[in-house]
Amino acid sequence: MNKIVLSTLLVSLLAACSSQEVKEQPKAPVESRMPAADTGAQTSGAQTQDVAVNPLKDPNNILSKRSVYYDFDKYDVKDEFKPMVEAHAKYLGGNKGANVAVQGNCDERGSREYNVALGHKRAESVRKIMNVLGVSDKQIETVSFGEEKPRAACHDESCWKENRRSDIVYQGE
Repeated sequence: MNKIVLSTLLVSLLAACSSQEVKEQPKAPVESRMPAADTGAQTSGAQTQDVAVNPLKDPNNILSKRSVYYDFDKYDVKDEFKPMVEAHAKYLGGNKGANVAVQGNCDERGSREYNVALGHKRAESVRKIMNVLGVSDKQIETVSFGEEKPRAACHDESCWKENRRSDIVYQGE
């Protein structure tokens, strides 16, 4: 009988030692004790990839706005457009390789010569604000188109107010 018990025990041990594929339990994630860098991106449990959005083309960013509008026969930058000009100045200050052309425009009223001179004053008024905020003249070119590049083509105040402007145009865009 000892032989039967011993044989049964031996068979049991051999069965227990047979090679069966054992799946390893997944390890619990290790929590980092380092503070995460604030990228401003929202994550939802799953890891997301940060996609760089060009602030100059993001419609939710003030830098996507590029036009300063003027009253009739004026070239001073109105208070409502100063935050936009300041934002562009800050961007240029932080991106020394970026360059802009400030293009002065007028409506169709006035002589060609007068409108070219007024367009120049409008472009210069934007440049001067940027200079005061630390932007180098090397980064800013001013040009006047006078009445030659209208944004709107009708011949009344609704169009004229669209054409009295300075446009901030980034080089290479």
